[in-house]
Amino acid sequence: MVEIKIGDIRRDFSKKKLKPELLHDNPVKQFQIWLNEAIKAEVPEATGMCLATVGPDGQPSTRMLLLKDVINEEFVFYTNYRSQKSKDLEINSKCAINFYWPELERQVNILGIAHKVAPDISDDYFKTRPYKSQVGAWASPQSEPIPSRNFIKLEFAKYAARFMGKPVPRPLHWGGYSLKPYSISFWQGRPNRLHDRVKYTYIDSGKWEKARIAP
Repeated sequence: MVEIKIGDIRRDFSKKKLKPELLHDNPVKQFQIWLNEAIKAEVPEATGMCLATVGPDGQPSTRMLLLKDVINEEFVFYTNYRSQKSKDLEINSKCAINFYWPELERQVNILGIAHKVAPDISDDYFKTRPYKSQVGAWASPQSEPIPSRNFIKLEFAKYAARFMGKPVPRPLHWGGYSLKPYSISFWQGRPNRLHDRVKYTYIDSGKWEKARIAP
């Protein structure tokens, strides 16, 4: 039996307040404001997000990714289409992403439905990736068992030699997803665990309902 004892490491939150009436009526624009503030504050990996999906057996899974774009008010990320997350999304397109910026005592939780982006969007982004990251997209059978670390190094070397001196094309099994949100919640840490939380719920025709919710 393994026991992990965790001491009292909690801290209080007191940096800012969150008032619904001062937030933008469009939560995606409000997210942009917060993201820009996180980047300006030099929060490490400010675009880092936790993506949650649900497998065919009902088991949730989470993993950290990077937000790469927001297009038409949808959140875009990229991955191997043969990965576990992609297999989950093919069966159940509902998913969630969470951003946590501890330096600003803030979180944003987004619920939505994911779909693959157009191939030309994936192509355009793939061209901006560093050469070694492009080769890695070919070399890695993401989420699949491999016999050793050496296996993936040899695969990388194989594809690096194959594409040496020429542009690396995007593999068809790699590309983007776009999450269309229907719920976006903003969390601001406050003293005594009485945090400020504001939730936006999509109604229709680009309109959102905004409400304060209990911590």
